[in-house]
Amino acid sequence: MKPHSLTLIAATLACLAAPAHASAVAQLKAFVAGSKTLTADFTQLVTNKGKREEASGRLEIARPGKFRWEYNQPYSQLIVGDGKTLWIYDQDLAQVTRKAQGAALGSSPAALLAGSNEIERSYKLNEAGKQGDVEWLTASPKKQDNTFSSVRMGFKGNMLVEMQLTDSFGNDTRINFAKPQQNVVLPSGRFAFVPPKGVDVVSGD
Repeated sequence: MKPHSLTLIAATLACLAAPAHASAVAQLKAFVAGSKTLTADFTQLVTNKGKREEASGRLEIARPGKFRWEYNQPYSQLIVGDGKTLWIYDQDLAQVTRKAQGAALGSSPAALLAGSNEIERSYKLNEAGKQGDVEWLTASPKKQDNTFSSVRMGFKGNMLVEMQLTDSFGNDTRINFAKPQQNVVLPSGRFAFVPPKGVDVVSGD
């Protein structure tokens, strides 16, 4: 057999042995590295002891540390992280909650996603296998006082398509992302928040 034939066979066997899809952890790293900005629509389902609450809205991220998580159905709520302060505006309650963003990182899916490596810093990552065409990972909190007791993230083509979270109150949250766009130009004003006149502004823990 000619040497070049052996080389060809070895290359073919190497391709067959290699996984057809990147692992979820590898896709997470590629997703974070490849998404300086990100926009996506989302649907959210929260269940707890048989109760269900559905919501939908839009996510915008500008790394590092800036995000806009806006609910528009069935209620209006806006969560904005400007890099220093986390603002939560409940329009129906005419109330704004203000928190130091550094202390709040990890308290919302958007905060986790907006950091350069917040998930790796706060969670231990493990592969969780493939379901259909989605690769999954589990993220276990390194600290006991973390908001979420467990996090699962599903990736397809280096894009986050679903998050599943369980918090300390026993809420199970499933978030599906659709129509993602990476590295689009987002005006800086999208991540600035000024409390509307006439609303109560309270400081969160």
